[in-house]
Amino acid sequence: MSEKIKKIGILTSGGDAPGMNAAIRACVRTGAYLGMECVGIRRGYQGLLENDFIELKVEDVSGLASRGGTVLYTARSAEFATPEGVKKGAENLKAAGIQGLVAIGGDGTFRGAYDLSKEGVCVCCIPGTIDNDIACTSYTIGFDTACNTAMEAVDRIRDTMKSHERCSVVEVMGHRAGHLALNVGIAGGATGILIPETPVDLENHVLARIRKARDNGRTFLLFVVAEGAAKAEDVAACIRLQTGIETRVTVLGHVQRGGSPLVHDRIVATRMGYTAVKLLSEGVTGQVVCLNGDNYFWTPIEEAVKMKKGLDEEIAVILDAILTGC
Repeated sequence: MSEKIKKIGILTSGGDAPGMNAAIRACVRTGAYLGMECVGIRRGYQGLLENDFIELKVEDVSGLASRGGTVLYTARSAEFATPEGVKKGAENLKAAGIQGLVAIGGDGTFRGAYDLSKEGVCVCCIPGTIDNDIACTSYTIGFDTACNTAMEAVDRIRDTMKSHERCSVVEVMGHRAGHLALNVGIAGGATGILIPETPVDLENHVLARIRKARDNGRTFLLFVVAEGAAKAEDVAACIRLQTGIETRVTVLGHVQRGGSPLVHDRIVATRMGYTAVKLLSEGVTGQVVCLNGDNYFWTPIEEAVKMKKGLDEEIAVILDAILTGC
């Protein structure tokens, strides 16, 4: 792009994640530092279609880093999923004088940004999702905070399960990805972990592990289930029917999304926000800001949306070793 970008829009889309506000703050402050005007687009792509724009200045984002959720709100948009909706969104940006867009969210957010880029909009994306399922980056904003929120709940549940010698089945988020369940289950000393990436076999993944745990003298049991793998109540019903063990179900639900982001998510969000705006200021467009270890880099959106993120190959071996003793 030859024309220098002087005005950018910022939106959050899809599920909210702790750290999104820190990313918004970083975008606005970096934009101001580089002499850009910043506009917040409320309610994601639906707000873009409805011209739900607000001016964002440095003072407007003061203190945002510690707040959970997203002050720009988020929503789904069936209209934007159509070619006509995308064209309308691009026209609304142009009419408002917005030359560049930072889109914060997951895979669906990236696809929307990619569609806008094909209409001539300069875009950069920031991965924000508690599922950590974006293949082009090793980390997505919100994952660490969500893990710790779920972990705190699991620790409390485990204490009462020990006291009553019961079994507990805890359902965590993760429709298509089991990264959250894996981390929480391993850190929480689970008897078994059920994830979408592995077809669920209740005999081998649940009942056999219960028998082994009992043989090893364990009097309490804990299973962590990703919502996309199985329903916690179905797993618990199987355990009750096949073993007679008193079993309780806890579905953590949206409590995992909320709360103040932890330090890691604030720092990653800040650095990603800075990088996205800096790229736009340098005329670099159509990119997703990524992280690998301590290295921040960027990948074309077109490539990012085609990638599929699997589990670390070593994790299966580790998981089997760790859970063998139950």
